[in-house]
Formats: sequence, structure tokens, C-alpha cells
Amino acid sequence: MCVKVVCVGGGPAGLYLAILLKRQNPSHDISVHERNPEGSTYGWGVTYWRGLLDKLRAYDLASARAIEEHSVRWTDGVAHVGDLTTRHHGDEGFGIGRHRLLGLLTDRARTLGVRLEHESELTEPPAGADLVVAADGVHSALRTRHAGHFGTRIAAGRNHYIWLGTTKVFDAFTFAFAENGHGWIWAYGYGYSGEHSTCVVECSPETFTGLGLDRADESEGLALLEKLLAPVLDGHPLIGRPGAGWLNFRTVTNRSRHHGTLVLLGDAAHTTHYSIGAGTTLALEDAMCLADALHEHTTLPPALAAYESRRQAELLSVQSAARYSAQWYENLPRYIHLPPHRMFALLGRRHSPLLPYVPPQLYYGLDKAAGQLDVLRRFKRWLGPRAARALHARSSGR
Repeated sequence: MCVKVVCVGGGPAGLYLAILLKRQNPSHDISVHERNPEGSTYGWGVTYWRGLLDKLRAYDLASARAIEEHSVRWTDGVAHVGDLTTRHHGDEGFGIGRHRLLGLLTDRARTLGVRLEHESELTEPPAGADLVVAADGVHSALRTRHAGHFGTRIAAGRNHYIWLGTTKVFDAFTFAFAENGHGWIWAYGYGYSGEHSTCVVECSPETFTGLGLDRADESEGLALLEKLLAPVLDGHPLIGRPGAGWLNFRTVTNRSRHHGTLVLLGDAAHTTHYSIGAGTTLALEDAMCLADALHEHTTLPPALAAYESRRQAELLSVQSAARYSAQWYENLPRYIHLPPHRMFALLGRRHSPLLPYVPPQLYYGLDKAAGQLDVLRRFKRWLGPRAARALHARSSGR
């Protein structure tokens, strides 16, 4: 059966879905509409992990090879807390420039016969399409038109953050925490090419206003951040993007992911806090799941229902981890004065639902013991979600 699919949004989710559907059936009529000119994109580098690369290889080996070839990798995490530093060996991670990633996916889609329409903005579903895919990001116009049906909820985080680049190439996933007279400011840094790294800077509202970042222009703000983060930048500059200032992270959730022939994909469907580095991975996994559902079902309604059910279930743990990760940083003073190796250990456990309710030093001791005794490890996995639900209900007065 040949179908006409219109993908609105030329990010990773929309492009990768187009690739997968064309691979399933070259006779499908697949188009991708992107409002920006070809080659323009926001952001710097994105991260992903070995597990995603394995999935990409299984779905489309050609694009997987291209992505891996143009990625940088690391296995260490480094935390700088003031003048102290601790390093931890962890899982293999990858970084790739967003511009490079979109270019590779665009080339692959075009090779397969996908029709790409740049500077084409669709704010309502086009007529004549069998399926319209809203992959137009966190501010999705298509989702907004039907927000009541989708059950869209958008929650703004407390902290302020800004997405920057730098010519400092970090050799590990780097966390840097710098104290100043108005509190703490911190950065997440990771390389994505041989010349550049991403540097996301975050702070509390009190630190943001105390430092005057709410009043500084772009050059003043960058100069101040370079001074505060000088120990890890090694003299390299921070690079901003015109018009891209400080933000509060917006967590988007939707009760439903489809409405008639319209389906949500990627950030239009969900967002997860940047501190867990999963946004691009989840967008690509959305595309894999939707492509599978369309292949396994002969009609659209059961295919979209299967996609929605599966992704809602798969995202529960990730969304929970992102929520607790964001809260960890919003409560940084609770952890920052621990010895660096302990603080870094709890940084790695920030996804735990139990951590916010247990004194940090006690949690560190329990976690270390659980790592050595299997029975304690199993008990901790069992106890964590149950205790967190009970304590959260009590603190909420329910």
C-alpha cells in the first residue's frame, strides 16, 4: 500500500522517520517541510550513547555509519567544584554537531527519494495527506491548534540556562561548578568536533539576578561567564548565537499523541531536561517506533494507537529521571559542599526517586553498600519508588 506522508519539521525526528518509511516502501510519497533555509540550524552539539548507535545500525546502517564517523567520543566524566577535581570512568558517550547531524540525515533522505521542502512553514495539516507528522519542535504550531485534544501540558523549570559553544574541546563530559557572591553557577561541557564543544550554563534565579545577567547584553554576559568559568575554559571564548538568550526549560507532556491523521513526534510530543542528554535519542527512537507501528498495522488508527501506547510506556522512566535530574540541580546547595568524589557520586545518582528524601551523606553510604551487596541493591530498587511516592504525597499534603 502506497501512502502519502507529510512531515512538518526538518529536525532529527522528522528526517529519520522519512528515511525509515522510504526504506520500508520506496513507493511511499514522503515529504519533509522545514520553515528554515537549508543548512541553518540552532544549537551546537548533541549527545547520544552507545545504545542509540546500536539501534541506528539495526534500522539504517548507512546513516548510522555516517553519524558514527562524524562523532567524537568519550568515556570519562569530570567534575570541577571550585579548585577541586574528580574524574570518573563511565559509559561510552558521543557528541556530534547538530548542523552536521541534520546534514547527514538530509543527504540520506534525499538519496532515498524523500522530497525536502525548505522555507516551507505549515501551521495546519495539509489536504490530501494520509498521515501528517508534527515534528515541529517544542513550540509546535500543529500541536498548539489541537492542544485540548492532545492534553498538552507545559511546565517551566525554576533555573535559568543558556546554550553556548566554545573553542575549548573537552576530552570528557565535563561538569564545572563555580561559586560567586550570589551563589553557584555551573556548566555542562562536551566536545562535538575537533574544534568545538557545547557549553550549557545554568544557575538559580537568585544567582541570575544577583550577577546582573538579567540586565547584561550578550557581550557583557559572555564576558562574565568566561570569567566565572575561566578554570575550565583555559582561555577559550564562549560563543553565543544571535537572539538566543537565557531560558527556563519547558517540560512538554501530552496525554495523547495522535488526533485523526495527525501524530506528534519528538519535542512536539515530549521534552526531557537537557541534563540527562536524551533529547535527540528520544526523537530518533520516536521515529523508529512510529515506523515500526506503520509497518506492522495495515490501517492507520491501530498503528497510531500502538505507537502512542508503546512510547508512553517507554518514556515513563526517562521522564521520571529527567524530572529528578532537574530537581537535583534546583537543589544544588544540598549536595555541593560534600567532598567532590561524594558529590560526583550523587550527581550520577540524581535520577533516583529516593535521593531527595534521604540525607545526602546517608544516601551515599547506602548506595556504596548496595553496590557491594546484591540483597541491598535489590531492596534499594524495590524501596526507592515506593518510599518516594509516600514521601512526595506527604510533602504535598495529600
